[in-house]
Amino acid sequence: MASSAAASSEEAVKAAKVLMVGAGGIGCELLKTLALSGFRDIHIIDLDTIEVSNLNRQFLFRQSHVGQSKAHVARDAVLKFRPNINITSYHANVKDTQFNVEFFKQFNVVLNGLDNLDARRHVNRLCLAAEVPLVESGTTGFLGQVTVHVKGKTECYECEPKPVPKSYPVCTITSTPSKFVHCIVWAKELLFAKLFGDKNQDNDLNVHSNENGTSKSDVFERNADEDLEQYARRIYDHVFGYNIEVALENEETWKNRRRPNPIYIRDTLPEEDIRQNGSSRDCNNDQEDPSAMASLGLTNPQEIWNLADNSRVFLESLRLFFEKREKEVGNLIFDKDDQLAVEFVTAAANIRASSFGIPLHSLFEAKGVAGNIVHAVATTNAIVAGLIVIEAIKVLQGDYKRYRMTYCLEHPSRKMLLMPVEPFEPNKLCYVCSETPLLVEVNTKTTKLREVIDKIIKGKLGMNLPLVMIGSTLVFEDGDGLEEDEAANYALNLEKFLAELPAPVVDGTKLTVEDFHQELSCSINIKHSFVSCATQPSEKVLEVLPELYGVVVYTYRYMLLDEFDEEKEPDGMVLTGWSAPVEKQVTSNGGNQSVASSSGADDADGIIEDLSTKPGMKRKLDEILETKENCDASSSAQVVEDYDDDDIVMLDEDPALAKKKRLQ
Repeated sequence: MASSAAASSEEAVKAAKVLMVGAGGIGCELLKTLALSGFRDIHIIDLDTIEVSNLNRQFLFRQSHVGQSKAHVARDAVLKFRPNINITSYHANVKDTQFNVEFFKQFNVVLNGLDNLDARRHVNRLCLAAEVPLVESGTTGFLGQVTVHVKGKTECYECEPKPVPKSYPVCTITSTPSKFVHCIVWAKELLFAKLFGDKNQDNDLNVHSNENGTSKSDVFERNADEDLEQYARRIYDHVFGYNIEVALENEETWKNRRRPNPIYIRDTLPEEDIRQNGSSRDCNNDQEDPSAMASLGLTNPQEIWNLADNSRVFLESLRLFFEKREKEVGNLIFDKDDQLAVEFVTAAANIRASSFGIPLHSLFEAKGVAGNIVHAVATTNAIVAGLIVIEAIKVLQGDYKRYRMTYCLEHPSRKMLLMPVEPFEPNKLCYVCSETPLLVEVNTKTTKLREVIDKIIKGKLGMNLPLVMIGSTLVFEDGDGLEEDEAANYALNLEKFLAELPAPVVDGTKLTVEDFHQELSCSINIKHSFVSCATQPSEKVLEVLPELYGVVVYTYRYMLLDEFDEEKEPDGMVLTGWSAPVEKQVTSNGGNQSVASSSGADDADGIIEDLSTKPGMKRKLDEILETKENCDASSSAQVVEDYDDDDIVMLDEDPALAKKKRLQ
């Protein structure tokens, strides 16, 4: 029997046609393991090119490969030691229309090693539509997981919440930061972009000034007769001094908050220090990649600079950008691998943090927050890649009763570092695989169709080319191949309020939304909300409303004042009936930090999240984890779930309390 099963397994592997999505930390290990396990027909898709920061763990790549396609280089590297197999590589985005349902149907199994939630959801939907099994995975540090998703037999990837990047209201970033990550977002997305990025992009920084009794429409415009030292000092005083003073004029803002302190360069550095800043070490910056740290003699990236040192780094990095990299100014985008950019953002964030009484961070820590970095362990990637192949073989054999979701733990639990768990059954409330209707609460009289499409249909539901119908009336369609008059008509509808569409949207209206590329369709029921929470009315308006409309608005008055959380619902629309995303967290030195919305999971392959409140979670492990020791039944089991390539989430729960049904 054993030899027969082995032969069957070997034949299944040889005959299989496998699709890999992602050639990063997990992908390199996975491609190698597939090739050495006997798989003969492998297709791999990856959009990325190789960066220097990949080389420490993505072992198929070398320094000479930097800038080249990950998919193509990985293919060539593996064919050197397995020349007789077929590997087809695609340097492309898996969301491209060429990778449609028909493309997915040719494969026996799909193996994911992606680095973003949007692409993962897209692949999940294509696998469901093509009825092809999907094996998901993720790692961060010593933690990892592998999960199996088979239509009709297990839950799909979207049956449960997944962490998403944290977004912050603009007012929090520009006016009332309370965390270091707020300062990083401000320094990276606003100040760095304003000074060195596209001048035509919208920017929420205050650029107006009446300092010294003179009015200037844009203080970031450099005067013709102004040298770099004067310009740098003026920018410093404007963003860290004048803008703070302007913010302090609004007394209401600071009633229940700590008041920030304006910081001016004259109070931080003596005039002589400013003139000499970096000049004694200019010879060090004749190198190809200029560095403010090198110029100033700062050598330890893990040292926390004081305010004076941060000010010196700020002035020096600004000078170096305009002197050494002048041709790039105007087109720069923050890159965590750009040393000078990281130095500037670290210094700017720390100066702002000092103003608002927020603890300062080292360059090493600031880079981790700005680039969403959690350092990876190559061994974990190798372990997870092996687990993926084990589950893929089970899938090819059709042995669904032996499927396991396996979790890699950092510390042994009941003498185990690998914890297998039986897959969950499909979630009956999942709008992706169970077609459960959704509910959106929105003010139909003040919300435009464009907002619903961008923030709900594309932003939260992850559709790429949506079609929107109200009854039998088609009000919007996205994609190529539209007639010119159709496209113009849909463009007009985008700018109409929901209640003014050709088929008006009112309380109780049902929208049908489809994405033909993903072959996904869902229904959205509309609940009209009398007062939109997108913009909280002023106190004066709230006093008048009860006189006009009575007690109903009086209730809203207090809801808006006391209950509405601008950070949780910044869009003014509430979506229910779906697996709501969970805020992404990164671990740094033992503590949790929120990650800025602009940061993807970069370099480090990881984020961690607590899902201990996940409803209906089942982790019945007693039979799997039987040991000879008497284990405390109340001890919690640490379990991880996936998010990104090399990314995971954490769960702590007592297995004895688990209620979710195991796959039958």
